[in-house]
Amino acid sequence: MTPEQKSFLTTAAAAAAKAGHVWPEYAACEAALESSFGTSGLATRANNLFGMKQHQHAIYGTLNLPTREFENGQWIQTTAAWVDYPDQASCFADRMATLQRLSPVYPHYAAALSAASGEDYVTAVSETWSTDPQRASKVLAIYDEMAGDWDATA
Repeated sequence: MTPEQKSFLTTAAAAAAKAGHVWPEYAACEAALESSFGTSGLATRANNLFGMKQHQHAIYGTLNLPTREFENGQWIQTTAAWVDYPDQASCFADRMATLQRLSPVYPHYAAALSAASGEDYVTAVSETWSTDPQRASKVLAIYDEMAGDWDATA
């Protein structure tokens, strides 16, 4: 892992903690996977670290960008309306609000919010959050690669 990637993870974990996100270090690893460690166009242009699509009732601005979605067993190209956040903490706060709002509809979100460990959180939230069937294992690999560096940045 590069120094820039480690820096992104520690900054994102601090923003997640500031926003009250459960398991902030694991949420930072999710953000790293979803945003290519903060270097994706969506992250750099809109502070959107999770690929959050615009809500029915928009609170923040909108940015339309092309994307790939895994549907019916294959990747497809499409364009989507994404949330444009003023900062990373707003992104993490909206992420938590989304998980809480949708937890009655998606049992995996409810399980993630009440998870007893970060690993359980990632596994549960990944069941519904992403179209990538390997998402949870990828997020956990990022967390494991950061390993003891979490303690060094606390």
